[in-house]
Amino acid sequence: MRAAQLTTVTVSGDQDVFTMRQVGREVAAALGMSEQDQIRVATALSELGREFVIEREAGMLVAFVLDLTDLVVEVSFPGEAGGHDSAGVSMARRLMDVVDSARPGLVVMRKRLPPGASALSIAQVRAKVNALSPAGALDELRQQNHELASTLEAVRQLNAELEETNQGVMALYNQLSAELEETNRGVVALYAELDEKSMQLREASDAKNRFWATVSHELRTPLNSIIGLVRLLTGPGGEPLAEEQARQIELIGSSAETLLALVSELLDIGKAESGRLDPQLTSVDLVTLTERLRMTMSPAQSTDRVTLSVRVPPPPFTMLADEAMLTRILRNLLANSLKFTQEGEVVLEAAHDAAASETVFTVTDTGIGIPAEHLERVFEEFYQVPGPAQTRAKGTGLGLPYARRLAQAMGGTLTLASTVGEGTTAVLRLPHEPYDVPVVQRILVADDDENFRAGVRRMLTGFAAHIDEAPDGAAALAAMAAARPDLALLDLMMPGLDGTAVLQRMAGDERLRDVPVIVVTLAEAHRQIERAAAVLGKQGLRRDVLLNTIRQALGARHE
Repeated sequence: MRAAQLTTVTVSGDQDVFTMRQVGREVAAALGMSEQDQIRVATALSELGREFVIEREAGMLVAFVLDLTDLVVEVSFPGEAGGHDSAGVSMARRLMDVVDSARPGLVVMRKRLPPGASALSIAQVRAKVNALSPAGALDELRQQNHELASTLEAVRQLNAELEETNQGVMALYNQLSAELEETNRGVVALYAELDEKSMQLREASDAKNRFWATVSHELRTPLNSIIGLVRLLTGPGGEPLAEEQARQIELIGSSAETLLALVSELLDIGKAESGRLDPQLTSVDLVTLTERLRMTMSPAQSTDRVTLSVRVPPPPFTMLADEAMLTRILRNLLANSLKFTQEGEVVLEAAHDAAASETVFTVTDTGIGIPAEHLERVFEEFYQVPGPAQTRAKGTGLGLPYARRLAQAMGGTLTLASTVGEGTTAVLRLPHEPYDVPVVQRILVADDDENFRAGVRRMLTGFAAHIDEAPDGAAALAAMAAARPDLALLDLMMPGLDGTAVLQRMAGDERLRDVPVIVVTLAEAHRQIERAAAVLGKQGLRRDVLLNTIRQALGARHE
């Protein structure tokens, strides 16, 4: 639909202002606008008339136009009487949808018609407007009072709705507050329950450790007595025994030795779990150790069709390690391989991995193999792979868990790879430091996790002469004040004074400002942290990665 002019009004005096206001209201009503929009149109026109006709004594020409879905009101002023910054125009902008006063002498106002509003035809609108009788001041005042009363009623209704809404919001707020308080009580109760469970777990762990200690003490003495008596009976000084008697006594001695080994393994596993299984490092001659294992394990071969071979570099071939722990690990691995290999060979190999700063021991067999779904489960205590082979070769299910515990106690790793029907390969990797003297004199390890500190301490064995430990930030600063470290390993998330605060304190201390800091945390391991020489993730931290990072941090300090 093209734009159609409805009517025009010439305004030159006070009475014309009343008429213009009346026409504007009636046009809006005829076009189906609400009562409030009628008031807005009429008020916008009266404000412009009051300013330009009454105050400035300038005439106006007002044209009412229907343009698609808008009522357009064009107000023309003689010469430059209009202005986009006048008070009347500003008021009109608050009442109408669009007001354009950019052109001199012209103000164009638009008011959108309501969707689906039923309006009279253009001819009917024109006829209705033309039939209007001029409104007097009293009539228009009465109309304005009516409009004011209507507006106040609308405001009152709006206030009532707002008050009702506020009541609903307050009710919802109170409900949410009550639910939040109840949730908080539940969280507090949950924390209390978790603390109680943690205490029960600690008590159970302590009880288990006491049980292992008691069992080992109570069983070792009679078992050693049995083994001693067996040796007396079967030794050269004993009385001659019949063949069956000798066989049965040897069976008793063998069972006692197996039970004694089981008790020792259980006790060592308990020590490893509590972090009290500390390796005693000495210089180990690997050529002598592996040859001794070959000689002692050869009689334990399950069949003459299996050979045990040892392949190590020629002497000198040494490393820093706990010789007793290393011997137990390799003996367990070799015993397992020999037990489950019917024919072929079992090979023990040892070599230094210079790139990783580790010594690598590999035990390879041609036995029955382990299914993939059982490769990790065999490291669970008392777990045995089901099948006929297990029935033929009895075991306790403690050998591999015990071996892995010992490997971890020395800062190393133990892994398995296997193919069913072809054999199994066990790889033991232990830290190897090819220096006769420590690389670093003093390192501080600040972390609230005691087990993690123990693991790092084992990784640094032979690399650092002195290793200080701190369970929180305050203790770390106190340790550094007592003995300045060459480097600090710092956790970010610690109780009390956290790692970030420690870094800030170190930056403000002239004595500690140049101490390199490596952040080792469960948080993002690759993000940059101010003042940190490097950031490492705790998960899966390897000794070679840690030592190389320390070397780089110390090297950067001296550059």
